[in-house]
Amino acid sequence: MKQPALPASTPATLNGAHVHLVPLSQDHCAGLIDAARDGDLWRLWYTTVPDPAGMAEEINRRLALQAAGLMAPFTVLDHTGTIAGMTTFMNIDDTNRRVEIGSTWYARCVQKTALNTEAKLLLLTRAFDELGCIAVEFRTHLLNQQSRRAIERLGAKLDGVLRHHQRSRAGLLRDTCVYSIVAPEWPAVRAHLNWLLERPR
Repeated sequence: MKQPALPASTPATLNGAHVHLVPLSQDHCAGLIDAARDGDLWRLWYTTVPDPAGMAEEINRRLALQAAGLMAPFTVLDHTGTIAGMTTFMNIDDTNRRVEIGSTWYARCVQKTALNTEAKLLLLTRAFDELGCIAVEFRTHLLNQQSRRAIERLGAKLDGVLRHHQRSRAGLLRDTCVYSIVAPEWPAVRAHLNWLLERPR
């Protein structure tokens, strides 16, 4: 497997027919606030979405992690160019060529559309084909059934459950499901995702 030419935290723009992923910027703050308001996403107890008052701080947090080489944050745009959410490469391990795709959230209006499938295809293509990753992880709350179904639909396999892994903003203990796709599985996963995108809806 070829060595990656760039660290995974290097900013990149990824374009598809349904979604565009662009490097996160403070210029996106107002659009991200509008996206989070579509569904009052910060009120969901089983996930963490910044509220309008905390959006600028969250952008700064992600950009600081990028500067430290630990994250590559993206703003998610729909096919019209409207800001629809955020996603990231996180917990980057360039030495072992592993990344996690996470801290993802989308406005309610684009949930359960082709946007997420294509966004994951673009991110996985960059991870495996451009960065030479050996594995890509996904993590979610044990009780977040919508997220778990979406991850499993990609073709990721459950590695296990980290019990009492984190505390939520409300102080509740979270059990975290850890999924992954490893490099030998990528060709089949890629074919599956392309099939999902091409089939009639």
